[in-house]
Amino acid sequence: MATARNPAALIRPLITPEGVDLRVKLADAGTRASAFLLDVVIIVAAAVAVTLVVIFGLGGLGVKEAEPLFVVWIIFIFLLRNVYFIAFEAGRRAATPGKRMVGVRVASRSGAGLTIDQVIARNLMREIEVFLPLSIIAARGGAGVADTLSTIFGLVWALLFSLFLLFNRDRLRIGDLLAGTWVVETPKFKLVEDLSQRKDPVAKRFHFSPAQLDAYGIAELHKLEEVLRRDDYFAMKAVAETIGHKIGAKIEPIDSRAFLTAYYGDLRAHLERKLLLGNRKADKHAR
Repeated sequence: MATARNPAALIRPLITPEGVDLRVKLADAGTRASAFLLDVVIIVAAAVAVTLVVIFGLGGLGVKEAEPLFVVWIIFIFLLRNVYFIAFEAGRRAATPGKRMVGVRVASRSGAGLTIDQVIARNLMREIEVFLPLSIIAARGGAGVADTLSTIFGLVWALLFSLFLLFNRDRLRIGDLLAGTWVVETPKFKLVEDLSQRKDPVAKRFHFSPAQLDAYGIAELHKLEEVLRRDDYFAMKAVAETIGHKIGAKIEPIDSRAFLTAYYGDLRAHLERKLLLGNRKADKHAR
């Protein structure tokens, strides 16, 4: 598939009501199928556990007396699978346990918060897409009236709806189309190191005057942070020489990293102090 070779094909803009573009990555078909199967396993396990409890608890009843309870059991299974998906997706994480395991969640395509109406719509549509045809096949089989044609029809029905997300670029189910939702990846991010807290014994040797710190602004601070995070010796050497020449400081190449670490920490603190006083220097050209 093209998306497997080009992951960027699943990147989409997601503009929030505040005008911020979050740039989300859509979950691919395989990930969505894995999440759904995990949820089905959980639902089936819960249904089996409840069924066994009921069977053992009401084992003395005859077939006639058990028929109303069988109807109640069918209603319970219907509610279980729908309440399961709706309750979890309407929560703060907007994801069922299966979706959390594979790292995806439901989001509104409008960029606004996910509403309960959207969650209900997308999940009730799953009844028509998957569970209804499979339930019909199971019911007819249990009653002994299943035939090959109806079985094939039910399987093709479920298969066509299940494969629908393979034939649209946004990997949407019919339920997603109706509800205005999509499923996006939610990767876990590791907090990066705060460079201002980096301890370097050599860096303690460097001290800068307010005039030397006034040579640069916020834009240069961000560029300096990028250089330090890359930790490339030659890049740090070149930047250290440039800064040193501008502020009138001589730096040995071996001390480039320590010098930049010290200058970054002092420049950041200097700019933060000025910002508190209402003086924001955007870059080195600002006055």
